[in-house]
Amino acid sequence: MSRILITSALPYINGVKHLGNLVGSQLPADVFARYMRARGNEVLFICATDEHGTPAELAAAAAGEPVADYCARLWQVQKDLADGFRLSFDHFGRSSSPENHRLTQHFAGRLADAGLISEVMEKQIYSPADGRFLPDRYITGTCPNCGYPRARGDQCENCTKQLDPTDLIEPRSAISGSTDLEVRETKHLYLRQSLMRDELRRWIGTKTDWPVLSTSIALKWLDDGDGLQDRGITRDLDWGIPVKRGNEEWPGMEGKVFYVWFDAPIEYIGATAEWAHATGRGEDGWQRWWRCDLGAADVRYLEFMGKDNVPFHTLSFPATILGANQDGREDWKLVDYIKSFNYLNYEGGKFSTSEGRGVFMDQALDILPADYWRWWLMSNVPEGSDSNFTWESFQAGVNKDLADVLGNFVSRVTKFAAARIGTEVPEGTYGPAEEAVIEELTRRLAAYEAAMDAIELRKASQELRAIWVAGNEYLQAAAPWTAVKTDPARAAAIVRFSLNLIRLYAVLSQPFVPDASASMLDALGIEDAHWPTDIGAALDMLATGAAFSVPDVLFAKIDDARREGFEARFAGAA
Repeated sequence: MSRILITSALPYINGVKHLGNLVGSQLPADVFARYMRARGNEVLFICATDEHGTPAELAAAAAGEPVADYCARLWQVQKDLADGFRLSFDHFGRSSSPENHRLTQHFAGRLADAGLISEVMEKQIYSPADGRFLPDRYITGTCPNCGYPRARGDQCENCTKQLDPTDLIEPRSAISGSTDLEVRETKHLYLRQSLMRDELRRWIGTKTDWPVLSTSIALKWLDDGDGLQDRGITRDLDWGIPVKRGNEEWPGMEGKVFYVWFDAPIEYIGATAEWAHATGRGEDGWQRWWRCDLGAADVRYLEFMGKDNVPFHTLSFPATILGANQDGREDWKLVDYIKSFNYLNYEGGKFSTSEGRGVFMDQALDILPADYWRWWLMSNVPEGSDSNFTWESFQAGVNKDLADVLGNFVSRVTKFAAARIGTEVPEGTYGPAEEAVIEELTRRLAAYEAAMDAIELRKASQELRAIWVAGNEYLQAAAPWTAVKTDPARAAAIVRFSLNLIRLYAVLSQPFVPDASASMLDALGIEDAHWPTDIGAALDMLATGAAFSVPDVLFAKIDDARREGFEARFAGAA
């Protein structure tokens, strides 16, 4: 048994996320976490809401709520949606937690002790129209690198280049749209990332198993222009973690808070501490996952995220960890593997909250069960390149994969058996046809496991579907509805084998379609079933005479009229 720590990129607090956000981090992380648990590993799966920064303040103001109340309410909204999609977090935390306050201030102190924090009098954009300094992401303009007209002051989403607000061409306030912006001086703390450049390069160089997407983005940032730049870690805001050096006040930093990009990744550790404290595990409970000097040396740590988050997780957060480890008194865990994803587009364009274009998580659950979405998203997960959601593709995935293959098999077997054999698992001796299926599924299970172990999730979904198809092909060729007329013993053996296939499918499918898996096990009267180590044994697990029932339809097909209605409803403003 291995110890596996899995974190998903933190969803920002201001509103409901769309399907592209879901498939870019949380859902694939959940599929992998479920698989790792099923294989008998000790898994800790952590996520949280990212709650600090100006967007939270502005969203709260627009809602007419104090920012703390707004964040608490939206945390519950996002938690409920995560539960609705069956995301199996061990803990879903909050970056505003006391644990994250303490840890963020602790890391800042450690970095200062290591000489990796500098105080810089910088020039920052002030908007008289808004009456405030503008955080980087609330200044937009044209990217000087690629010409993208809606680049933010911290990063261009189009070319991923790291920016400062003053780099933008024709900058404007993203709050008011005002172009009357002033440059004023204000003092801030900077993380001296440039001093960590060589160490980061060496560390990244050891990650030969990472996806090309992860390493290429990291190396691009290291090599772009002057290389990795020092980065401000404080802001002139009200909502956030107060700037302290450990437990001590930081002279000159009164009234300032840590920049959200600095404290958000630390919340992976903070949320683990929240989990440990909430479950009575105490300090030791979370440190054994994060401090190599306190028990985490054997942990394998994996991060799941969209490609826009890769620079912060391959460079800035590791710089924080490496910096805190400098004097050898602490040994914080660095990530072992970063699984990054490209973007999911919607009908050839982008999802848009303002235009009502695309499907958001709450809307998705309102119209169809979670398994429908989980299956399509994971069978089209944007690993090698961007993916494109279309309603025709979604309809085909639901109808041809879920309804016609998996659902059809379960329905045909249980209905036939109940009608012609009885509602108990019959006796029966397997023959050459069953042995051939066992041999085929042994090969296919190995391929499925190999894809899952490698976190090649689209390939894994294809292998899983092939396992479902093998059962359908067997059932069609064995034809128990014909055998029962002339050879009842043979028909009974086919039914027995097919019911065991349903049990096997429930176990193997659980990472992707957990509700359907639970329904299959429930129909067989089984509360839990272990991952197979031998297919032959797995297909002989149901006790003769054990009762089963015919489950409700696992997956209803989506007809053309309903698909067309969805297309019109989610097309967005004309």
